[in-house]
Amino acid sequence: MQEFNPDDLKQVYIPAPFSHKAQNGKLLLVGGSHLFHAASLWALTIASRIVDMVFYSSVPENNQIVHESKKEFRNGIIVPREKIEDYADEADCILIGPGMMRTNRVENGALRVENLKEINALEDEGMQSYYLTKYLLEKYPQKKWVIDAGALQMIEPEWLLQLHGNVVLTPHPVEFERLESGIKNQESREKLENENKEKQVAWFAKKYNTIVLLKGQEDIICSPDKCVRIPGGNAGMTKGGTGDVLAGLVAALACKNDLWFAATAGSYFNKKAGERLFEKVGYYFNASDLADELPKVMAAQIRMYSNGVTPNTSK
Repeated sequence: MQEFNPDDLKQVYIPAPFSHKAQNGKLLLVGGSHLFHAASLWALTIASRIVDMVFYSSVPENNQIVHESKKEFRNGIIVPREKIEDYADEADCILIGPGMMRTNRVENGALRVENLKEINALEDEGMQSYYLTKYLLEKYPQKKWVIDAGALQMIEPEWLLQLHGNVVLTPHPVEFERLESGIKNQESREKLENENKEKQVAWFAKKYNTIVLLKGQEDIICSPDKCVRIPGGNAGMTKGGTGDVLAGLVAALACKNDLWFAATAGSYFNKKAGERLFEKVGYYFNASDLADELPKVMAAQIRMYSNGVTPNTSK
C-alpha cells in the first residue's frame, strides 16, 4: 500500500481569474437532526469556504440556525427538506449524513414510502435517515456522492452498486464494521473477519465499486483498483465533529475534482491541519478550530507543490 504523494496536489482545481459565482462548485449538503445540530454545521463551515455555493438542507431548527448565521454563510441557500429535489440536479456533488439520526438497520420493504412528503412525515428520525438516503441515492445515481455518519450507518451495501463508482464513504472503524455487517453473503463476512483492516477496506471497495476513506491514526483509502495510506494527525483529532469537517472538505473538493483526488487530498489536508494546530496549542483544539485552520493549510500546501505549475481551471 502506497502513501499519498503530495506532488499530486498540483492537479487541484483552481478557480479561473474571471470565473463568476456558481462556476466553481455547488454542493448539496443534507444532514442534521433535532438531536445533532453542530455536525452538519461543521461540514457546512468548511465547504462554504471552498465552493461557490452550498445548498444546505436540514431539519427546520438547524435551517434557522444557519439563517441566523448569514453574516458568515454568504454564498448559500437554505433548502427545506421537501425542496431537496429542486437543488439536487444543480449540485455538482451531494454530501449526506453529518448529524443525521440513525436507528437499527431497517428491513427492506418494512414501509412503503414513495416521495419526500411521505419520508418527511415519518416521526422516527432514524427511519427518515434510512428512507431519505435510499430515495435520493436511487433518484440521483449519476451524481457524485459523499456518504457520512448517520446516512452511512443506514445504507445497505448493495445500494452502492447503482452509483457507478461515483461515491466516497467516510467511516470511522465502528461505522465500517456496521457496513460489513450489512454484507448479505455470510461466507464473505466470515472471510473478512480474518483479514487485516487494509485488506477488508480493499475488498469492500472492489466489491461495491466505491471509494472508502477509513478514518484513523492512519487513514486508509481504497478504490476498486488501488489503495493509499495517509499518516499524520494526532489525538486532538478524536474530538467530536472533526470527522464532519473532513466529510465537508472531501465533498467540497469533489465538486470540481475527481472523487479519488478529493478523498486522498482531503485526508492529507485534514491531517496537516491537525498537525499545524498541534504545533500551536497541543491537543487543545476542536472541530471549529480545524475548520478555521484548513483553508490556511490548503493554500500553503497547494502553493508548495504547485509552484510553477499552470493552475487547473478546466474541471
